[in-house]
Amino acid sequence: MAEHGTDEPSSRTGSPDGEDRVSGDRLLLHQRLAVRELFDTEVSYLHMLQLCASDIRSRLQQLPQGDLDVLFSNIDDVIEVNSRFLHNLQETASREEEQVLLIGNLFLEFQEELERVYKVYCASYDQALLLVETYRKEPELQREIQGVLEAVVPQAGPSGLSFLLVAPLQRITKYPLLLQKILENTVPDASAYPVLQRAASALQDVNTNINEYKRRKEVASKYTKVGQLTLRERLARINTHTLSKKTTRLSQLLKQEAGLVPKTEDKEFDDLEEGFHLVSLCVTELKNNVAVYLDHLEAFLRFRPQEYELDIPGGPVEQYCSLMGDLQLQAFPDFKRRLEGLVWQPLCDLARALAGPHNLIKKRLDKLLDFERVEEKLLEAGSVTYEEQEARHTYQALNSLLVAELPQLNQLAVRWLGQILCTFVDLQRDLAKQVLQRAEGSLAQLPHRHLSEPAFRKLVEDVLGQTGHQLRSFQENFKKVLPPPTTQPFLPGAERQVQALLSKYGPEKLYQATSNISGAGTLELTLLRGQIVALLQNKDTKGNSGRWLVDTGGHRGYVPAGKLELFCGIPSQEDAKEQVQPHKDSRHLTPKPTPAVVPSVPTVTQVVAVYPFVARSSHEVSLQAGQLVTVLEAQDKKGNPEWSLVEVNGQRGYVPSSFLAKAPSPAPWGWSLPS
Repeated sequence: MAEHGTDEPSSRTGSPDGEDRVSGDRLLLHQRLAVRELFDTEVSYLHMLQLCASDIRSRLQQLPQGDLDVLFSNIDDVIEVNSRFLHNLQETASREEEQVLLIGNLFLEFQEELERVYKVYCASYDQALLLVETYRKEPELQREIQGVLEAVVPQAGPSGLSFLLVAPLQRITKYPLLLQKILENTVPDASAYPVLQRAASALQDVNTNINEYKRRKEVASKYTKVGQLTLRERLARINTHTLSKKTTRLSQLLKQEAGLVPKTEDKEFDDLEEGFHLVSLCVTELKNNVAVYLDHLEAFLRFRPQEYELDIPGGPVEQYCSLMGDLQLQAFPDFKRRLEGLVWQPLCDLARALAGPHNLIKKRLDKLLDFERVEEKLLEAGSVTYEEQEARHTYQALNSLLVAELPQLNQLAVRWLGQILCTFVDLQRDLAKQVLQRAEGSLAQLPHRHLSEPAFRKLVEDVLGQTGHQLRSFQENFKKVLPPPTTQPFLPGAERQVQALLSKYGPEKLYQATSNISGAGTLELTLLRGQIVALLQNKDTKGNSGRWLVDTGGHRGYVPAGKLELFCGIPSQEDAKEQVQPHKDSRHLTPKPTPAVVPSVPTVTQVVAVYPFVARSSHEVSLQAGQLVTVLEAQDKKGNPEWSLVEVNGQRGYVPSSFLAKAPSPAPWGWSLPS
């Protein structure tokens, strides 16, 4: 024992080779211990994640699904990546000589995947902690959660959910430390040394990027919430500091518009912003169109002609009523329900999802103005305050977040919009299929069911052509018996006003309102049917020929051109001279009736109303154009042939005789299908 004891020190100090060998063995031992620590902790960590994802999450079903999504975030993605990482890590154990080199390469290979999944989890961690704090304020709920944790993970202790939720954050920050420990126990001239250096640096960059991503998300969350504030909440936030910032931004913007200071150009962001606004516009337009479509569908469902008594014999009419009743009860309401759930609701969700990024883009402009002002001060003074430096960093974080995520957001929104459109088309196709299936029985009983589709189309075209020809013939026959254009009756007390317009503008400028006109705008006039106006200009200031500028004798304004017609009741020159200086007992400006203007209508005869007429007193009766009218007397009680006593739909009253004409008597015609 003594000899061995004396020889050992001499061997350690006397031989340089022996010292190097002992030092190398010590490094190798510590390296293996560091590798073993990496293996063991990875296995334990993955087991903990699996407990969270399976047992604990499944036993916390008393919590809302939204809370579970926040608490566990994308833990399934983390498990998937770490499971593959552990599997590859364990495969390196079979190649002990180059195991450290393989471990370094493995971390470099998983660098991007680790950053992708862990940055999402870490960004939602603070929100998960807020939920945990709210649970602690509810003793009964907290006892239930603690009971679940003690049954599954006893080592969690009083920390509860916080102990489990923090595990991924601790793990991603420990990877660089574990790699650094392996690196410290690797000789510098080993082939694995530079690889481990790059791996340790890469994992350090991963943590830095995660922290920056988390900071960007916090900034985005802050300004997204600001965009959702009510007017009262916004007013409550106004103080001298906010007013100062807004004034400074306005000053910076005005200087840019005046060309006093340069404006920051960012072509990449401008292109992304343009794409985002284009997608937002498409979503808004589609949402408005679907809303109108749903309104029309609702109106269509309220209209049920099959429930009315139609004075038409049976046959196809009864089949139609039966089919429509069946469709109104099930097919159409089901289509409306699916349209609201599969198209309208996702469209509203998409519009709400785009509201947050829209607010961030608007807020970026404010922060850009702050950033430009700070940059100017930095160039002039060489230093800025802490608050100004923070504003600078805020813009950089917000801009980096938008540049990084707007491309994905735009692509996702376009796909989402495309899916909504495809769903809408599928619903239309399903509705058509259901209608055809339900109509099969009725179609079999309809005439011409034996015809092929091309032959049926040809039949429909022939029938439409035939009925169109009949309609045109009726119009031509009807025009032949129309009386010449006549003036509508004057409004009471309008004679002097018409005389003034006539003497001021001449007869070629006078027009008469064919119906009541209600002016909605400040420069638009309200006219009564039959009122006389003078044309000043046949278009508005924008060149729109559909709006005419007219003078009523007291007011000037615009009216629709389609509701005016040339006043044809202009008297002859001799009569006009008499009407410019009227007799004291004259009450009417209407021209003397002539046989050509006022047709003679025999007593008690059937005529047709040529123009619509609205009754203005209980002594008159309203007419519709084309309505059959029975003339009782072709003059009024004073013998004036300009007014006729008629009977319409059981009502008696006076109407202008010039509004009536003899009914044509064409050859009998009607709708018929060719045999």
